[in-house]
Amino acid sequence: MPATGIPSWDEAVSILNEAGCTPDVVGHCKSVSKLAVEIADRLRIRGFEVDVDLVKIGALLHDIGRSQTHRVDHCWIGAELAQKRRLPESIVNIIMRHVGAGISAEEARLLGLPRNDYIPKSLEEKVVSYADKLIEADRRVEVEAAIRRLSDGLGAGHPSVTRLRRLHEELSSMLGGRL
Repeated sequence: MPATGIPSWDEAVSILNEAGCTPDVVGHCKSVSKLAVEIADRLRIRGFEVDVDLVKIGALLHDIGRSQTHRVDHCWIGAELAQKRRLPESIVNIIMRHVGAGISAEEARLLGLPRNDYIPKSLEEKVVSYADKLIEADRRVEVEAAIRRLSDGLGAGHPSVTRLRRLHEELSSMLGGRL
């Protein structure tokens, strides 16, 4: 690993494979990483401070918890797996905060997750969370399709749907209305 502690692309793919992620999960993670890097690069060009390498590898590792479960708690399990591998806290946070455009501490309690705030805070966390919502399997979808999918699964009034809309508006605004 480089001095920053952030693994290389090949090291991160090996981590996913060693953890037991299926080829479909690894393919999804690669697609999310590609889109997240596109967004991060555009943000950087527009003058925003964003760590593109962190976005790239954080997005690649965001679903490591799916090696053990496909339930919502894959975010917490993935964060624990990343901590055990001594990955940087910035990567652990991306993994923990990518689900559903974020989960509040109260929602986490109701879902049986360890008490924590799972809402993306850093720009890198937001970019990865957003990119994840725009990738179904390994294919890009429009934000309205992602919102519809989230609404169908959780209900139109669910806070995650509102958070995804807000995340879209925030990043769109930063990119001059084009995402």
